[in-house]
Amino acid sequence: MIVTTFPRSVRVIEHTLIPLKDGTALAARIWLPDDAEQNPVPAILEYLPYRKRDGTYERDALTHPYLAGHGYAGVRVDIRGCGESDGLLFDEYAKQEQDDGVEVIAWLAAQPWCSGVVGMMGISWGGFNGLQIAARRPPALKAIVTICSTDDRYADDVHYMGGTLLAADGLEWGSFFFGSMCLPPDPMLVGDRWRAVWLERLANVPLFFELWLQHRRRDGYWKHGSVCEDYGAIRCLYQCNSTPARAAERTAQGSHRAVGPRLSAFCAARPADRLPARDAAVVGSLAQGRRYRRDG
Repeated sequence: MIVTTFPRSVRVIEHTLIPLKDGTALAARIWLPDDAEQNPVPAILEYLPYRKRDGTYERDALTHPYLAGHGYAGVRVDIRGCGESDGLLFDEYAKQEQDDGVEVIAWLAAQPWCSGVVGMMGISWGGFNGLQIAARRPPALKAIVTICSTDDRYADDVHYMGGTLLAADGLEWGSFFFGSMCLPPDPMLVGDRWRAVWLERLANVPLFFELWLQHRRRDGYWKHGSVCEDYGAIRCLYQCNSTPARAAERTAQGSHRAVGPRLSAFCAARPADRLPARDAAVVGSLAQGRRYRRDG
């Protein structure tokens, strides 16, 4: 059953641009309670490369209105170089992606409809960058929900597992994403420059699988963005999607291992009186993919 009646009425901003310090603008679709300007609300950011205008359009229209109808701003932002966002994307989980995410959070917190508090949520790519940006500690980011992600990019993503190349899963996803990156931005939103933007992207489309083959050992390439390198960097509340049993099941299937067991074990192993004031984790099966669709 699709819920369409909420405690608060909702309005949607179909397309807006978030300015960054270097002149780049990232495209966003935002759902708000109707009275958010008078009664500001926390913002929940989903930050993906999967094209908000067409790739995740229908899924977003189910998830984010629900958040807005219950007193949050649902914000779906395309990563630099994707969809209608400016710039180029050269790799997954790049430092530039994290830098931009930190700026986006600051922009959201400063909007008149936002209470100054921001959270992040995401599945797979959005789960990864939620962890990575949390480790950067942007002041307004207070909580993340990370689903189908991991703390170790080398060992537990679609690239390598135990040193073995996951050719089927990795090649399948890498090929899909290569095709997605070859699509043009929407001329209705970008205007007359859409063709120039498209041609520049086509000339710089990243072939991720080639990058992965250049790094067959767990070197600095994989350590970047792997929060297991410094668990203590994350100070906000986070919720993970899996119990240890569920994580083991997903590992056996050759899929993303949920980050839950490692991070929860880390927190459990530290004396409570030594945990930073904002350091906490909620681990369980509440936010499974069947509740929050993985499409995109």
